[in-house]
Formats: sequence, C-alpha cells, structure tokens
Amino acid sequence: MTSADTGLPGHRPQGRSCHDEIAVAAAPPGAPVIALVGAPNAGKSTLFNALTGARRTVGNWPGTTVEVGSGLWPARLGLASDATLLDLPGAYSLDPVSPDEALTRELLWDAPADRLPDAVVVTVDGAHLARSLYLVAQLRERPARLVIAITMVDVALRRGLRIEADALAASAGVPVVVLDPRQRQGHTELGAALQRVLQAPPTPARPATSTTGEGADDAELAVADDRFAWIDAAVAAGHSHTGLNRVTWSDRIDRWATAPVTGPLIFLVTMWLVFQVTTTVAAPLQGFLDDLVSGPLTDAAQAGMDRIGGGDTPVAGFLTNGLIAGVGMLLTFVPLMALMFMLLAVLEDSGYMARAAVVTDRLMRRLGLPGRAFLPLVVGFGCNVPAISATRILGNARQRVLIALLVPFTSCTARLTVYVMLATIFFPEAAGTVVFAMYVVSILLVMGVGMALRATLWRTMGSEALVLDLPPYQRPVPRLVGAVVWLRLRGFLRTASGVIVAAVAAVWLLQATPGGAGNEHGFGDVPVEQSAYAALARGISPVFAPAGFDEWETSSALVVGFVAKEAVISSWAQTYAVAEPSDPAAGSGGELERHVRSAFEKSSGGHPLAAVAAFLVFLLAYTPCVATFSAQRREIGLRWACFGIGMQLVTAWVLAVLVFQIGRLIT
Repeated sequence: MTSADTGLPGHRPQGRSCHDEIAVAAAPPGAPVIALVGAPNAGKSTLFNALTGARRTVGNWPGTTVEVGSGLWPARLGLASDATLLDLPGAYSLDPVSPDEALTRELLWDAPADRLPDAVVVTVDGAHLARSLYLVAQLRERPARLVIAITMVDVALRRGLRIEADALAASAGVPVVVLDPRQRQGHTELGAALQRVLQAPPTPARPATSTTGEGADDAELAVADDRFAWIDAAVAAGHSHTGLNRVTWSDRIDRWATAPVTGPLIFLVTMWLVFQVTTTVAAPLQGFLDDLVSGPLTDAAQAGMDRIGGGDTPVAGFLTNGLIAGVGMLLTFVPLMALMFMLLAVLEDSGYMARAAVVTDRLMRRLGLPGRAFLPLVVGFGCNVPAISATRILGNARQRVLIALLVPFTSCTARLTVYVMLATIFFPEAAGTVVFAMYVVSILLVMGVGMALRATLWRTMGSEALVLDLPPYQRPVPRLVGAVVWLRLRGFLRTASGVIVAAVAAVWLLQATPGGAGNEHGFGDVPVEQSAYAALARGISPVFAPAGFDEWETSSALVVGFVAKEAVISSWAQTYAVAEPSDPAAGSGGELERHVRSAFEKSSGGHPLAAVAAFLVFLLAYTPCVATFSAQRREIGLRWACFGIGMQLVTAWVLAVLVFQIGRLIT
C-alpha cells in the first residue's frame, strides 16, 4: 500500500467542522504507509501526535478513537523519506468485540495483501508487557514488517521492572525501540528502526502449534496456549527485576480514589472545584472582553460604516446589532471555555479521569446499564457528536442505540456558556455551585431516562462489566495540556465563526423583516417586537407558560438553540440590542443582564429564580444541536434519531414545568 491509496476500509477523511480533528499534511504519492496500533492507554495517540504534529484527542480509556487518523511522518525523524502514518483504533487483540476493534482487524488482517500497510508499529506498555504482547503474537503469525515501540518505561521502573530491549527483540524476532512519547524521546531511533524494516524482506511468520485434526474448540485453545507460551518467553527475556517491588503511590491513591464510598465523594468534590474555579477566575477576563466588544469594537464598526455613508443602512444594523452583538457576546466566554478545557485536560493527562470512569461505572451497573457505556457518556460532557460516534465501542447493537439516545442528556460544553451567564445574573454568589448542579442533574437525567428505557423498550438487554486499564498517575505535561486546550478551543471558535454566524444572520434577517399585516415599517427599520422574528416567537411562547418563561424573547432563544446551544446567548444579544440600543455609558453586558432579568421576572409572576431553574433544566434536556441529531441519524438511523428528539422534548418540558411549579411554591 502507498499513500496514494485512499480507499482504506472504514477510513473517513478528516473534515473541518468543529467536531472533527485538525487535518494534517499528507505524504506524497508513493510514500510508504505505516500503521500505528496498540492497546488503549499504551501511548499510541500520544506517539501519533508527536510524530505528525497532529492534535488527536488523547483519553485514558478505550473508545476515544473510533476512526482512522492519518498524518505525515516526516523524513527528519529517522526515515529516508516522508511516510503516511495511520492511527488505528485501540485494540487488545485481533479478536474484535466491538466495531472499532473490528476496523483494526479489517485493516491489519482481513484486507487484501495489496491493501495492507507497508509496516506496522505496535505500541506496548512496558509496565504491562505480557498483556500488551498478545497483539504482537497474533501479528507475528503472518510474514510482516513489524516494530515494537515500548512506552511507559518509567512506570515499569517504579514497579521494579527494567526493559531489556535487545533481549526482547531477539525473543520476539522483530526490532524493539524504547521511547517516551510524552517527552518526545526516542522518535528518531524509532524512525531509523522502521526504515531498516522497510528496506528488508518481511519477517517470516513464527512457527505455530499445529491444529490438524483437532476440533474447533480444541484448535482455538491450542492456538491460544501457543500464543501465551510465546508471550511468556518474550516477557522472561524482556523483563528483569530491579529488586524494588513496592506499592506505588498511584496504588495508594487509588485505595481512596476508586473506593465505593470515598471514590464518588472525591469525584464530586473535584468536579465542584473545577466549576468553581472556572466561574470565579474567568469573570474579570469576561468583563474586559465584554467592554471591548460593546465599546471600542462596536463604535469602530459604526464609525467605519458612517465614513462610507452606510451608517443608517441595514448593512450597518447587521454588522453592529447582528454580528458584533451576537458573535461578540459569545466570544466573551472564550476565557471561561479555555480555563474549563485546561482543568479537564489536566485531569485527563494526570490519569484521574480513568478513575472517574471506574467510580461512575460501578453506579451505572447497579442501575442495569452496560459498563462500557460510560465511556461515550464521558466524551459527551465535552461534545455530544463524537460521543455518539464513540458508541461504536459497544459490541451489542441494541446497547449502541440505547446509549446514543442517552448521550444528548450529557451536558456538553456548548451549554456551559448559557449556564454561566444565567448563574452569574441570578445566583452571583453561588454561580459555580449552580453550574456544578447542572452537571449533577445531567448525570441524574442519564440514569433516570436510562432506567425508564431499560424497563420498557430494553427489558431483555443484558449488561456487562467495564474492563479498563488504569494508567498510573502522571505529572501533566504543559505541552500536551496546551495542545488539547487549543484543539477544543479551536472547535469552539470554529463553531462561533461558522454555525453561529449563520444563526446570527437568520435571526437578524427575521428581526429586520416586518411581521403581521398592516405593519408600516420597512425592512431593516422595524422594531424587534413588531418583526417576523417576534411574531414567530409569540406563536411558540405559550407552550412554555407552565414552565414560567413564556416571554417571546426567552422562548425564541430556545428555538435558535436547536442550531447550536452557543446561539442562545447570541440571539438574546441581538434581540435586546435591536429592541433598545445600549447606552454608550453602559456596557452591553449590563443592558443584556437587565433585559434578561426583566423577562424572567415578568413571565414568572414574581418567581424569577424558579423560572430560571426551569429554563436551565429545559436547556439541558432538549436536543443539543443539529449536529447531534445528524450524528444520531448516521449511527442509529433516522427513526431512532426522531424518537430521540421527541423523547428529549417531552422530558425537557415535563421537568421544566415540575421545577417551576414546585419552585414557585418555595420561593
């Protein structure tokens, strides 16, 4: 295979949407294709990022990579020429138990000879050598060009194990390179070893135990026994003991972090601290950006339009009241998002998020949900779209449908901006706690709806335990944390400049169009309360009267939020900027806060806190965005995706009504 072959089975080219990874440079036609494979959490994607300069998301659990990544391995890292590097989904073996592992087998084993990669690099965890070598044992049963890349060597040393690379290479029959992907050490040596492999004939298949004349079950057992015997010999040669065999500090921490009682408490406290720090530290930066957008930026845009004679035209209104008021208000949340992404990236890179998976999985299995289902749900707290794709790690099709229907109830970061804004306005002294509470409600929603579906449509589905490697605790690497933060922040900004701009344009167009018969105003000169936007919103708003937020300015934002939840704030900023331009002496943030507070007070009959709580619950529970619906349609079909929208809307409305009706009695 060469890089000119683009028809890899199951391979999807990387796109440019906010939910896709960053595209990377491609090797020239005819360049060799190298496959990078290994067990989850063995450093595979970290190595891919270091070699190619790509920014694939690195997680501490299987299933975070469910498609094939492609990047350029430059010649300067030990190769004779540039090569194409493929990052295959993580797999413990070539015996698939999920669609992502089936894809890895298809690319490495089942494909025709002319479609196989030119060489394979297998990442092997040095601290768990025996477990990681099973995949190597399978690949050695055919002639192939293989290189073993040993990672986690520092962890192995702390556990009293020293890697003997030369002895392991002699026993395994393929080159072995020790490296540290996190510190970018050993990459040139890996490239040099790979270049030697590419220039040599394929390594002959290792002799295997004959299974002639045996039954199917006996033959399978004989093959497995042969592989384990080969692994035992390789481990005996590749490991030596340093004499240190002490309990590591990771083990000591895990006695508390994964315990049945203290584990959930530590998880809740950790998440509360994340949201508390995020809301308090980011506030001054948000205020600065808000003043910048509503003051100098808006004034400069208006002055520029006045200078060219367009100050009173609809174009000027679209620029100042549309783009700048809508997108500008959203961009004031960039510091908050960056801080949130940084804190979560630190937790992921340190290894704690894997412990969070174990803690939460224990609860989910008690509720009858499949253990591995927690993994895509965790991804959903970042973005629901890749989380729905991550349901492919589940081997059972019915489980995939169930979890794909539950993922939208996980609170993605797009909702976070609205949480923070309303919490800051109505609960200024407890904003962090309110935001944290929304994530707790999200978890309760997932469990509650999951239990309801299990008791009705999924009564006969069995559950399974979560099998997960716990990585050792590690000191977060600033370079890796920064890369993850930029990747996620870039996706947020790309959304603001893409989907949000389209939503802003649509809202402004409706607000600039006169609504209703007999309207004497012209296009671009109509008060927002007399616009087509207001007319449509008034037709929808009575539905939300029992929930306490039937003012058309409030309910219309939920309709815009179906495009993208970030657009909720943009639509408010546009609506109130058009209805009543901000006083130059006051920032738009202050004006927006006053209008939002007034709307909730009016619609709630004097119970604004109950109405805000109901609004937040509705925002959490109804369909996250169009992209999520598209992902559901792709993964589970149109019928189930439409069922999901209906279920989410009904759940959101019922809960919002209950929250408001109960809240108004106690506030």
